[in-house]
Amino acid sequence: MRLLMILAAASLLTGCAVSSVFEASPEEIAAKVYVPEGPPKLTIFTMVNNTTGSGGHTSLMVSGSQQVIYDPAGSFLHADVAERGDVLYGMSPAWVQGYKSAHARSTYHVVSQEIIVTPAQAERALQLVQSKGAVPGAFCANATSAILKEIPGFENISVTFFPINLMEQIAQRPDVKTDKYYENDEGDVRDGIEAAQS
Repeated sequence: MRLLMILAAASLLTGCAVSSVFEASPEEIAAKVYVPEGPPKLTIFTMVNNTTGSGGHTSLMVSGSQQVIYDPAGSFLHADVAERGDVLYGMSPAWVQGYKSAHARSTYHVVSQEIIVTPAQAERALQLVQSKGAVPGAFCANATSAILKEIPGFENISVTFFPINLMEQIAQRPDVKTDKYYENDEGDVRDGIEAAQS
């Protein structure tokens, strides 16, 4: 039994990276704010292993009064992106594409699940991701699902540690629009960031 618990913990720890210690100042965040066009929405990103179908990471983009990506225990880091408490600020369409490109490679693809929401739902989500703070490695799906559960209209979400479980829960919603993004490079997240910005 103890061996099974150790193996389960090890498999969880391989799912998400360790959070960044970088914390942008309020002034740096204010300078990076990006206000999106279109209706408010929430987008759940799931990084899926191309061979096994297992989940490697979960994150949440909030598009409301500003557009941010809550990247719990994530490894996306760039000098031109302000980050605080696992929230990436200034996520313009170019940066969102850079984010997806950084995670998609020969071994993983990115599933995007977009849901149009009310302005109140989007602002509640923004408030929640900003107040959550950085989380430890392997808690990406847990933190994201816990936040979603607190948003009106998402109360039926079950809190989970598993990215695929959360993705499948979201897939049951009739209002979800799903997209899959693939790349075929051999690099990691940092290589993908460099490629996206060149």
